[in-house]
Amino acid sequence: MIDGRYKKRNTVGRAINKLKNLRAAATRYDKRGYVFLGTVTAAALVIWLRA
Repeated sequence: MIDGRYKKRNTVGRAINKLKNLRAAATRYDKRGYVFLGTVTAAALVIWLRA
């Protein structure tokens, strides 16, 4: 039970760190939430396509 939780937590943490490494998502201070969501979505697509 604990091992499964740790594995999921590790996966989420690594994904967030990959998003933080992309300058577009890490340094954005958008006024609108949907603009930031679009930026994060585009960054996630770039990460996914590189993998």
